[in-house]
Amino acid sequence: MSGAWPLSAAAREFAAAGVPVFPCVAYGKRPATGHGFHDATTDLDQVQAWWRQSPGANIGVPTGAASGAVVVDVDVHGPVDGRAGFDRAVRAGLVDGWELLVRTPTGGLHAYYSATAGTEQRSWQAGRAGIDFRGDGGYIIVPPSLRSIEGTTVGYGVETINTGPTGLLDSDALRDFLDPRPAPRPRPETWQPVGREDAQRLAAWLDRQETDRNLKLFWASCRLAEGGVPLSDALDAVLTAAKSDFGPREITATVRSAYRTVRGEPARRGPSATVRGESPLAADGWFSRDTVRPSLGPSRVRGL
Repeated sequence: MSGAWPLSAAAREFAAAGVPVFPCVAYGKRPATGHGFHDATTDLDQVQAWWRQSPGANIGVPTGAASGAVVVDVDVHGPVDGRAGFDRAVRAGLVDGWELLVRTPTGGLHAYYSATAGTEQRSWQAGRAGIDFRGDGGYIIVPPSLRSIEGTTVGYGVETINTGPTGLLDSDALRDFLDPRPAPRPRPETWQPVGREDAQRLAAWLDRQETDRNLKLFWASCRLAEGGVPLSDALDAVLTAAKSDFGPREITATVRSAYRTVRGEPARRGPSATVRGESPLAADGWFSRDTVRPSLGPSRVRGL
């Protein structure tokens, strides 16, 4: 449809052809109905009523399953020029098979494709590439709608109709190509201690902490308990990392409290857990002052 078509007549033609439409503000892209593209319809009486009330309303068409069409929107706005990204996608064979190319008022491009039947193709944006995809959950302004650009009226116009083979668009592949997402980095807390070497590794880490070492020791000890490390091995390992201001009495109490928290029962030390002449009960009570335990569990502390 060219600019010679009145907008009201074009809207009726779309609706008569089975393409749902809805009005947008004159010379703009904002929907003029209460529910936007959700109000789109092929009901000719409703369409006529809309454009009788606002003859200059632009024509909006929902994309995706609602209309059977999806659109690659190539933007040209200031420093962002999506034509370069579209050219790269053309060379990669990712945007072949379009049915229609429409020139937009800002110098960009709309490439129309048939929606993939039975498959949801959600709308997305690849802002850095200057390309958006209009699928399910989106809409497009269609010819012969008009925009006001810096005081000049410019219309949407059909650039090319494909008379050759057409095809479906793999929108997910196009997005990954235009805006690749880095593989997620492994989170340190996914490491699971399973033996004495892991206890020693945790102890070395704790030795480097200057603040909140008690909190971190409680968390680390819970991890050791969850991993099945014997209490005696855990104590032997962390006690080697003791500093003058973080003595064996406090360390022992914190580790034992963590083991009680995880295992739900009093943790008993084996022969190797009695260190530096302490009696087995010497540490009872230090952590029972509840300085940490009531609000802190193994899943609440991060940092390793």
